Amino acid sequence: MTIPDPTGTLEPSAVDDHLAQLPNTDAVFVVWAGERSAYLAKTSMLRRRLGRILRPAGETHGRSLNVRGVFTRIDFWLTQSRFESMLIHYVLAKEYFPEQYLKLTRLRLPSYVRLVLSNPFPRTQITTRLTGGKSLYYGPFRTRAAAEQFDSQLLDLFQLRRCQEDLEPRPEHPGCIYGEMNMCLRPCQEAVSVEEYRSEADRVAHFLETGGASALAGAESARNRLSEEMNFEEAARQHKRIERIEALLALREDLVRDIKKLFALVIIRSAEPEAVKLWLCCAGTWQTVIDFALTSDVSLDRRLRDLMAGMQPEQARIQDREEHLALLARWAYSSWRDGELLVFDGLEQAPYRKIVRAISRVHAHTQLPLS
Repeated sequence: MTIPDPTGTLEPSAVDDHLAQLPNTDAVFVVWAGERSAYLAKTSMLRRRLGRILRPAGETHGRSLNVRGVFTRIDFWLTQSRFESMLIHYVLAKEYFPEQYLKLTRLRLPSYVRLVLSNPFPRTQITTRLTGGKSLYYGPFRTRAAAEQFDSQLLDLFQLRRCQEDLEPRPEHPGCIYGEMNMCLRPCQEAVSVEEYRSEADRVAHFLETGGASALAGAESARNRLSEEMNFEEAARQHKRIERIEALLALREDLVRDIKKLFALVIIRSAEPEAVKLWLCCAGTWQTVIDFALTSDVSLDRRLRDLMAGMQPEQARIQDREEHLALLARWAYSSWRDGELLVFDGLEQAPYRKIVRAISRVHAHTQLPLS
């Protein structure tokens, strides 16, 4: 993401006249006192907020900041939604306050279920950090408790180890209760080979990569076959497994998936009357915003397909991806979420009919006819 040009600037001369002409809408602003001292904030009522911090000398307003006598200029960015304000505020904070931008934005990293594949004996863990090692990250979850619940029920379906230490397998290893309950393959006691244990880890990875679809289809096929063979006891076991898989999948929200397949499209209003803004997050990286005009002789569906086909998504650094995903999760899981969100597994799987309908709903809020 790049810093957009400011919508406008306020100078100390004739500040009251300029202030009166500002709209009372969502915005982000930076108050400069020289070139090294700055104050960054976002607001839903720009004119009112600036009026408070630029009030004439002698006027009081509680303990609020007053910069009228010290500011040299104020840059502001008008936005069309809280989502856009959040992203611009983050970009500006990172640029102007690189040492404390996470504190300024109050950005908390969400939780993921991580399948650690770089370990000779893969295991899962709950984490908020992404790494460059060989791992599969599943999330982001709304809360850490939700991630822990998903992880626990996932391990109930498979026989991966639940211990977190690096193993030194030996026959005399004491093992644990999960091995005694046949809920772990007991690699610590050399009950299985490295290859056999890796095969079970691959099954878990495939389950997460496919969103459980392959495991659910396999269990349903096995249940139907066993029922036809009159093997009702084994069919009942498969039915119980199907119920457990469905209960696990019900814990996910739309945003939760293998982050390599997390493609999110956010549609918000544009300042232009016959347009919307498209913010696309590809595998954890926000792309450059697209101002999508609605007036054209070509259908929206055709233009969207051409747009997606011509995209070459950028890939951010690991730390930036952590923060980009945190921004997406903050907005998607918030009570103040605005605009429309569509989540899909890749550009080739973009749900164009749903996107067209979502664009129409966002545009309808402007109370203008859709061309």
